[in-house]
Amino acid sequence: MPTLLIQNAHTIATQDDASGELRNASIYIRGHRIEFIGKATDLPPEALRADEVIDARRHLVTPGLINTHHHMYQSLTRAIPSVQNAELFSWLRGLYPIWSGLTPEMVYVSTQVAMAELLLSGCTTSSDHLYIYPNGVRLDDSIEAAGEIGMRFTATRGSMSVGQSQGGLPPDRVVEREDDILDDTQRVIERYHDAAHGAMVNIAVAPCSPFSVSRDLMRESALLARRYGVRLHTHLAENDHDIAYSREKFNCTPTQYAQDLGWLGHDVWHAHCVKLDEAGIALFAATRTGVAHCPCSNMRLASGIAPIRRMLDAGVPVGLGVDGSASNDAAHMVNEARQALLLARVGRAMQAPEQRDGRTYYGCDLGPAEMTARDALNVATRGGAQVLGRADIGHLAAGMCADLALFDLGSLGFAGGAVHDPVGSLLLCASPPADYTIVNGRVVVRKGHLDTLDMGLLLERHNALATQLVSQNLSI
Repeated sequence: MPTLLIQNAHTIATQDDASGELRNASIYIRGHRIEFIGKATDLPPEALRADEVIDARRHLVTPGLINTHHHMYQSLTRAIPSVQNAELFSWLRGLYPIWSGLTPEMVYVSTQVAMAELLLSGCTTSSDHLYIYPNGVRLDDSIEAAGEIGMRFTATRGSMSVGQSQGGLPPDRVVEREDDILDDTQRVIERYHDAAHGAMVNIAVAPCSPFSVSRDLMRESALLARRYGVRLHTHLAENDHDIAYSREKFNCTPTQYAQDLGWLGHDVWHAHCVKLDEAGIALFAATRTGVAHCPCSNMRLASGIAPIRRMLDAGVPVGLGVDGSASNDAAHMVNEARQALLLARVGRAMQAPEQRDGRTYYGCDLGPAEMTARDALNVATRGGAQVLGRADIGHLAAGMCADLALFDLGSLGFAGGAVHDPVGSLLLCASPPADYTIVNGRVVVRKGHLDTLDMGLLLERHNALATQLVSQNLSI
């Protein structure tokens, strides 16, 4: 098996059970697993004969970051002028007609562009929620793209079955028959899902949202997922319109909707949950139901500020998600973690004043910061692993998968910060690119460049397809 030595790292933020941070330490990798992590002086003799050695004396090493929610095909429709200032529902109505023109090649190429952006930011594992399947598009297109570029992948078989004629949000032409959805979901689980240690592909079952699928599909999807032992994913409680839709159509809150349909549990994670109330938080915590926090998208679409601190304090598993490339317009995981940190703090400052001991306390006076830099890094690593149900990634220890990100502390963005706190500066200074990204023991990003694909050719084809996709819609 190939071997790799990360030698004499300046700092290693292990994110292990003790949240350990090591100085002048090394990591020895054999195959896809970490075999040793610790003081360079304690390295096993064979480590010095590794097939490849990376000198990490000026690097911060972290676990590979984990993205728990994305719509990668949307990289074709970033910054569309007509929806730049829209909130969620009007944004979707403006983009559904464009996405109806997607082809298998468009999904394949856009998946690789989205993954390239993630990998270059130190992300090693990503989920993707593909819920629209026009013109022969299959989930296989995304899975094959991930295999070529080298990213660990949780591919979710999304779906939409309730069109506008039935009271849903999407146009009828982009929804599918529910029997077809369930049959194809079973097909991709049987073909691709791998439950082994170090698996590069997991499959999850992911009807899109309360406003685009039926209650029957939600129930049947949960039964199918649990029969095969795979995870469940959907959007929930994203904004006020989402809440209003659930109350009008189902006469319940989104959390009650999820509970009634079997969509709570340790094998479920919901995207956004911006409007999750206290009862919902308590129920999520009691059932170990996960949340994918998407701060940039929530700001971009004016959805609000998710109560992440309250979720974490209650024991809700929380991971980080960049969300769709057209609602974030970027897929930089370090920046997403930074935004989670900043948004939590501004959210605290906006809290209503509290009366204590005859004094009035405002949000900024209530005590320690809502979220620290290390909290944000934990959500982006261990939190993401927990949400995706992976015990083999998310922190660095012997026996874990060799998924790592290395950041150059000598680069401009760290100037004046890394000398004081290398870990804190990753989240508080300008969001840096990764110098190296290692997935399953394989160097995928080397010295800031993607090592697995020709980026120039990929971007050229992607931009041509993006132009074609939007032009098709304008000509209709």
